[in-house]
Amino acid sequence: MAQEGQKVSLHVYDLSQGLARQISSSFRGKPIEGVWHTGVVVYGNEYYFGGGVQLTPVGTAPYGTPLEVIDLGVTKVQKDEFESYLKKISPRYTQETYNIMKHNCNHFSNEVVQFLVGTTIPEYILNLPNEVANSPLAPFMMPLINNLEGTLREGGVPQVLQFLAPTGSSCSKGQPPESKTLQPVVDPQGNTRSVVQEEIAKEFAAIRAEGTIGPSEAATLAIKNVMQRYDFSNTT
Repeated sequence: MAQEGQKVSLHVYDLSQGLARQISSSFRGKPIEGVWHTGVVVYGNEYYFGGGVQLTPVGTAPYGTPLEVIDLGVTKVQKDEFESYLKKISPRYTQETYNIMKHNCNHFSNEVVQFLVGTTIPEYILNLPNEVANSPLAPFMMPLINNLEGTLREGGVPQVLQFLAPTGSSCSKGQPPESKTLQPVVDPQGNTRSVVQEEIAKEFAAIRAEGTIGPSEAATLAIKNVMQRYDFSNTT
């Protein structure tokens, strides 16, 4: 008697915890709905890319409760065959190969899902880097998103306030990397963006010092205030 297939689903998380949408919806253009992380759920585990290929029992992923669970169908691939497949592709999914824009957890999920069920993950997830790069907010959002790369590369879980951290900072599972120093992102407008980001951090600190609103709301307000100072004031 043939074995029954295994259900396959995609867990979708917003690493910005709503901050990306709060910021982008304050300005004209298509909102950036989230900074997506995904994991593939099958055989009672969730598989994802962060500091290498990772797996954790369903419901114990460090990213909390998924924002969305997408049913992808049923696979006939046996677990041992899948594990052999993961070993085969794992050299392409390491700390060294991780790139938040070009080779991230969503690219891993997409490749794994194609192997298991012959389909792809939703386009809105895969297209996020292009949306960010082509957004009017790109000069401001890109440094904030790039700040997360060190944490994700090390397999850690980003915190919302890392969107406001100085460029190049990182945190792995609550602790700084022991000896790995990430190279700064090459950016032709780096000086301007660095100044803007420092101003955002100062504005955020000043707003939080007032003690009247939470960190997420303070971050949104800080970014909006600084963007308006730089004549990026096409608010809706």
